[in-house]
Amino acid sequence: MQLEAHRSLADLTTFGLPSAAEHFVCCESVEVVKEALAWRRRSGCPLHVLGGGSNVLFTGDLPGLVLRLGIEGIEEVRRDAEAVYVRVGAGVAWHDFVQVSLDRGWNGLENLSLIPGSTGAGPMQNIGAYGVELEERFDLLEAIDIASGELHTFSHADCQFGYRESVFKRALKGQFVITHVTFRLPLVPDLRLEYGAIREELDCEGVDVPDARAVSEAVIRIRRSKLPDPAVIGNAGSFFKNPVLDDAAFGSLVKSHPDVPNYPAPSGVKVAAGWLIDRAGWKGHDRGTHGVHDRQALVLVHRGGAKGADLVKLAEDIQSDVFAKFGVALEREVNVLPKG
Repeated sequence: MQLEAHRSLADLTTFGLPSAAEHFVCCESVEVVKEALAWRRRSGCPLHVLGGGSNVLFTGDLPGLVLRLGIEGIEEVRRDAEAVYVRVGAGVAWHDFVQVSLDRGWNGLENLSLIPGSTGAGPMQNIGAYGVELEERFDLLEAIDIASGELHTFSHADCQFGYRESVFKRALKGQFVITHVTFRLPLVPDLRLEYGAIREELDCEGVDVPDARAVSEAVIRIRRSKLPDPAVIGNAGSFFKNPVLDDAAFGSLVKSHPDVPNYPAPSGVKVAAGWLIDRAGWKGHDRGTHGVHDRQALVLVHRGGAKGADLVKLAEDIQSDVFAKFGVALEREVNVLPKG
């Protein structure tokens, strides 16, 4: 285990905000994760687990140990009559895994192309896009208990998936480090074309009979047309969740705003947060060093020179204004650290 002191974290996050770790270790194997956790238990210091850095906003330096997951590896572990089972290291970049799956003829992840972040972080918030959520392709995951150092296996039911939710964001938050995720990918393509502009994009490209690769390429083009590249301007993708309203709240909203985009959800009706923010007048809002993206109101951007607290203040201003105008409470999708 190679332990570093006062390691800058700006280059390990997509926002690129100034921050440093008191202690830092990159773990490229399960053994090193266990060793790092043992060191942390002996020292009694705080622990922060960092994946791809695409869903976090740092407001200052992080005390204690920052454990970055760098476990690689993509391997087919078995097949049955309907699917292939693929085990992936938590440190594998999610989009890289999607592209490898397409190269190897594995189906089911094409709608999730170009989502930033690491594979290990995916199940924590049940990433999703264009009508597909990770849980649909999930088989199991392996994780290390932070308190004991023991390795545990979690089934789909154990993970308690919900909309951008899992047990690791609720009851077991901060208790486990995910090391590997196994996916169940269908052998026969199960193409989802009706969500967003996928079918329209395929038609524009003259694709009459699409395959998984064509869908992936369509999704990539759509995302690139709407979302800024973190390599060019700092951002963490969608900053807010799409709120899910109960029937009464949705009825009140749609009565005054009948054109609000909405979708069925298990516990109510999901409405488009980006639409609410846009209608409230925040798209393209500019505060110099930071602001709201001019093509996607869900995305907060860091142009350089801002502090994490500046982005948090902007987010809070948007939340307050949207609630005042629509009566809808927006919840952050991005994690803010350290917590005050």
